[in-house]
Amino acid sequence: MDAVTVITSVLSLIAGVGIFLIACTMMSSNLEALGSKKLKALFAKTSNSKLVGVGVGAATTAVIQSSSATSVMVIGFVNAGIMSLAQAATVIFGANIGTTVTGQLVALGMFGGNSVSTSVIFATFAGIGAFILAFAKKDNAKKIGGILAGFGMLFAGLTMMSGSMSYFSELDSVKSFLALFKNPLLLVLIGAVFTAVVQSSSVMTSMTITMVVTGLISLNQGIYITMGANIGTCVTALIAGLTSTVNAKRTAVIHLIFNVGGVAVFLLAGLFMRLGGIDYGWLFGKIFPHAIQIQLSMFHTVFNAVTVIIALPLTNLLVKSVIKIVPDRKSKTALADEPHFHFVEEHMSRTPPIAVQQVKNEVIDMASIALSNFETACEIVCTLNYDRIETFRANERQLNFLHKDLVRFIVLLLKEDINEKDRIYLSTAIRSITDLERVGDYAENIVEYADKLKAANENFSSIAVKEISELKELIRSLFDQVMAAYENNDATALKNAYAIEETVDEVTDSMIEKHIERLSNGICPADVGTQYLSLSSNAERIADHFINVAKTINSY
Repeated sequence: MDAVTVITSVLSLIAGVGIFLIACTMMSSNLEALGSKKLKALFAKTSNSKLVGVGVGAATTAVIQSSSATSVMVIGFVNAGIMSLAQAATVIFGANIGTTVTGQLVALGMFGGNSVSTSVIFATFAGIGAFILAFAKKDNAKKIGGILAGFGMLFAGLTMMSGSMSYFSELDSVKSFLALFKNPLLLVLIGAVFTAVVQSSSVMTSMTITMVVTGLISLNQGIYITMGANIGTCVTALIAGLTSTVNAKRTAVIHLIFNVGGVAVFLLAGLFMRLGGIDYGWLFGKIFPHAIQIQLSMFHTVFNAVTVIIALPLTNLLVKSVIKIVPDRKSKTALADEPHFHFVEEHMSRTPPIAVQQVKNEVIDMASIALSNFETACEIVCTLNYDRIETFRANERQLNFLHKDLVRFIVLLLKEDINEKDRIYLSTAIRSITDLERVGDYAENIVEYADKLKAANENFSSIAVKEISELKELIRSLFDQVMAAYENNDATALKNAYAIEETVDEVTDSMIEKHIERLSNGICPADVGTQYLSLSSNAERIADHFINVAKTINSY
C-alpha cells in the first residue's frame, strides 16, 4: 500500500467519523423535536417505580440516540429538584439499555456479501430525506426529512469508515501492531479514552464493530473496547455535574459507579472464563455464529441489560453510598429564600422540548409568586401588620432573579434547534416574564404606601379596607382564569378573564369616585386618600399585566 492510499484511507476514516457524528446529531435533534410531547409525557411518568424509571431512560435514549444527553438531562432535573436521586439512578440505568439501539442498527447495516449491502440500502435514506428537506413546507415534514437524512448519513459514514479500515486490514504491520493490545484492562482504557474524546459511546461502538468486521481487531478486543466506551460516556455527565448542586454531583457519580461497576463485574467474569479456557469472543461466537457484527452488538446489549439487572435491586444502597461519598456542604448552607430556579436547569438546553415545558412551569410558578406578593401587600396596607414582610421581600428577590436569569436561559434556548411553535412560545414567555415582574413592582409600591401610612400614624377606614379586600378577591378570580388559559391554552378561560378584567376597571373607577366623595366629606384625611387612589390605580395595572400573560395563547 503506497503513501497516497494510506493518506486517502486516513482522510476517509476522519470523514466517515465526521459524517457519523453529524448524522447522530441530526437524528437526535429531529427525533427529539418531533417527539417532544411524547418525551415530556415519558418524564412525567417517572415515578418511584424502578422499572418505570428504567423504561423511561431506555425509551428516551432510544428516541434521542444519546445516553450522554439523557444523563445530562437527568442531572438537570435533579439539580432543579424535580427528580429524586433514586429516580435519576433508574433512568440512567435505562439509558444504558437505550444506547444499544445504535449498535444494533450498525450491525444490521454491515450485512451484504455478494448482494447489495444493507448499508448502501439504508444510506439511500439520506437522499430521500434531503429531497423532503428541500421541498417540504410543513415543519413536521421537515423534521421527518431530517430524521431520514440523518439515518441515511449514519450508514454513509459507516461505509466510509468500513472502507478505510479495509485498507488498513490488508497491512500485516497494522494488524500485528493492533494484535499487541490484548490486555483487557488496556483495551477498556482505550475504549474509555476515545469515547471521552468523541463524547459518544455510539460512535465508539460503531467504529469498533467496523474494525471487528474488517478484521483489524478480534471480537474479544472489540468486546473490551466496547466495555470501556461505557465508562467514557460518563465524562459528559461528570462535567455537567461539576457545575451543579450537590445532588446533581451525586447523580453524575451514580452514573460513573454504575458503569465502572458493570465493567468490573464483566472483567472478573471474563477472568474466570479464561481460567476455563474460554472467553467472551468464543461464547458469543457460539451463540451467534457466522455474523461477527451481531456477536459484538449482542454482547453490548447483553452487557448493559445484565448490569441493569444486577444494579436495580441495589439502587437504594447505591444512593446511600453516593450520599456518603458526596456529602452535603456544611460550610455553605443555602438559604431557603435564596433566589433559584424551581424547574429550569442550565443543562436542560441540550434537550429543548423538555426545557420549553420547564420554562412554562417556571413562568406559572412566577405568576403565583407575583399574585402572592400582591395579596400580601394588600394585607400589609390594610392592617399595617408586617409579619410577612420577609417572605414578601424574598418573593420580590425571586421575581427579579427570574426576570433576569429566566430570560437569559430562554435566549440561550432560542439558539437551539427547536420547532416553530416552541420558538413562538419562548418569545411570548419573555414578555410574560416582564409582565409578572411588573406585578411585583406594583406590589412593592403598595407596601410603600403602607410605610407612609405607618409613618404618618394613619390607616385606611373600614370602608376602604372592605373595598380593597373585594378588589383583591376579584383579581384572584382574574388570576385563576388567566392561569387556566395559559396552562391549557383555553380560549374560554381567556374570554372569562377579559370579562373579569373589565369588571376590575369598573370597580377601580368606582373606588376612586367613592373615595373622592369620602375626602370631600372629610371622612378620610388627604394623605390617606392619596395612598388609596394610588393603590387602586396600581391594582388596575396589575390586572392589565395578568391579562397580558393570558393573551399570549393567541400567538401559538
